[in-house]
Amino acid sequence: MGGKWSSMDPMQIEVPELKTLLERDPYLAPYEKEIRKRYAIFKDYVEKIEVAEKDFDQFSLAYKHFGVHINPDNSVTALEWAPGARELFLTGDFNGWDRTKTPYKKLDYGKWELKLEPNLDGSSPIQHLSEVKVIVRNNNGELLERLSPWASYVTQPPNRSEGTTFKQRLWHPTDDKIYKFKYPKPKRPKSLRIYECHVGIATQELRVGTYLEFAKNIIPRIVKQGYNSIQLMAVMEHAYYASFGYQVTSFFATSSRYGTPEELKELIDEAHKHGLVVLLDIVHSHASKNTLDGLNEFDGTDSCFFHSGFRGEHPLWGSRLFNYAEFEVVRFLLSNLRWYAEEFAFDGFRFDGVTSMLYHSRGMGEGFSGHYDEYYGLNVDVEGVVYLMMANHMLHKLYPEMITIAEDVSGMPAICRPVAEGGVGFDYRLGMALPDKWIKLLKECKDEDWNMGDICWTLSNRRWMEKTVAYSESHDQALVGDKTIAFWLMDKEMYTHMSELSPPNNLVSRGIALHNLITLITHGLGGEAYLNFIGNEFGHPEWLDFPRAGNGDSYHYARRQWNLVDDPILKYKYMNNWDREINLLEEKYGWLHANPGYVSWKHEDDKVIVFDRAGLVFVFNFHPTKSFPDYAIGVNEPGVYQILLSSDDAQFGGENRIDTSIKHFSKPEPFANRPHRLYAYVPCRTAIILNRES
Repeated sequence: MGGKWSSMDPMQIEVPELKTLLERDPYLAPYEKEIRKRYAIFKDYVEKIEVAEKDFDQFSLAYKHFGVHINPDNSVTALEWAPGARELFLTGDFNGWDRTKTPYKKLDYGKWELKLEPNLDGSSPIQHLSEVKVIVRNNNGELLERLSPWASYVTQPPNRSEGTTFKQRLWHPTDDKIYKFKYPKPKRPKSLRIYECHVGIATQELRVGTYLEFAKNIIPRIVKQGYNSIQLMAVMEHAYYASFGYQVTSFFATSSRYGTPEELKELIDEAHKHGLVVLLDIVHSHASKNTLDGLNEFDGTDSCFFHSGFRGEHPLWGSRLFNYAEFEVVRFLLSNLRWYAEEFAFDGFRFDGVTSMLYHSRGMGEGFSGHYDEYYGLNVDVEGVVYLMMANHMLHKLYPEMITIAEDVSGMPAICRPVAEGGVGFDYRLGMALPDKWIKLLKECKDEDWNMGDICWTLSNRRWMEKTVAYSESHDQALVGDKTIAFWLMDKEMYTHMSELSPPNNLVSRGIALHNLITLITHGLGGEAYLNFIGNEFGHPEWLDFPRAGNGDSYHYARRQWNLVDDPILKYKYMNNWDREINLLEEKYGWLHANPGYVSWKHEDDKVIVFDRAGLVFVFNFHPTKSFPDYAIGVNEPGVYQILLSSDDAQFGGENRIDTSIKHFSKPEPFANRPHRLYAYVPCRTAIILNRES
């Protein structure tokens, strides 16, 4: 990368709103030159695209031309980029699988083109669902079988005995079979409450769930639970089901395991009908190493879409790494975003593996102390940074309501500031330190030894005016090899003491109480959006393990046991009720889009934390045994305070020790850096939210 600005003094490069960024964070001043350089490379690339393609918009709609297409007149056109190939052919059902009968014509810049006229009867020479393959003759004269990188529908053989390699089938249904969207997209929520979900595991049965089942059975649950957004995982086609969708083979094909592309559209439309924003978990950080049904070695070389040699391989993930400096790779990836936005009406993207894209080390072995040298040194992969800047620039320019989220553990400054400021342009970043903290505490500490100040620091430590998605656990913590928070808290006791009919159990009571406290304090203090993984809202037991050779291809752990939360005799309902009430309360009071919470009190011996946000006062007593009949709480405004929510209510698994009808009158006595105080009963392992009556 680098163009007309490469020889200029970086300080002469104009970044439209850089002053705003530097005023917000003066510690960035020593790195101004590097920020300007990155912006110059971004600007140069955008101008390069506009000069070569005339229109940035059209450049990112390349999926309309690349790949194999049946046209309105029933002719077929095909276009591929394979710079290392000696020859290219198309084969399939249509030509009796003659591998060299139908050649492509070589064009400039490594492109290959093919045109097939309609049959004499006017029909298309290639039919809907017909299987095709691209044949590449490499420089050694070998004929290699490949799938088009732009394939929009691929399927695995129905029987494992036939192998697992995907087959490309041309997706061109008749007009009456194409799903037409009926409902408008919902407005972008001020507070984002995300339900992270996986269609395949969303069924209770021992099989892979479908798009239509999810639309019918799961979306109503999500809406009732108070979430306003769903984040769909594992939609981009992946050869290995147990990869959770992160070893992508076909970037433009929605996974056929769950149904057809039209059925996915119906799912998204159903979500929109219920006011849900739909986010796609997009994987542009790496790609599967598969060659027969992936991008790897598409043109017969080890480069093409990827860096060649060591730089093109991720040593930990065993996958290939994109060459973001290559013009056609950028076209491919930006068009991939447009494909899902235009064809499927996705409302946003959660970008996976962003840390890997930002650094040459791929983030491995990096402690990320927070020193700014780590974010502006030679370890930074500027090509990856600039690609992300271009992706966010394009998405926010074309779709003002679009939401983008970065999965970045490193904490790079300005990841969530506009590109015009010299930032990377994301709307949110995932607060990945939060679940790590909770799991570490549950693994290593008794709750009587938890440090209140450390918990508050972890939940509050984020960059000012860079939005964070808070979560206590996501799919990472649910996977086999780890445990969900509920399982860490209750483990084997969940098999014997989750029934209302079983004798009271201290471990289960403790587990439900702490599960509820962890949910609320993360929701209230941890960020500007909240995320929950499917099933964790009711403390789903056990881990998540996809069918694989190591477990006899079992689906036992690759599903969600909805019967547990639906059964009124089981205690899972308590955590589910609590999760729902928190979401409904946030919808009313909007603390996620308010200023960050201010922690006024954290007492190590009492194990009490108090903070206020959005005019509400949140009080937590994490102590296992100490209850406080008249605990002093500092408040900003004088008046009468009412309890809006108490985790001690019976419906949340509590002991009904708190009378929520009691009014709390403030006194003009300073306390905890607040001008007024009130007194409240705060039992052990309980959380309450207080609101001042108007």
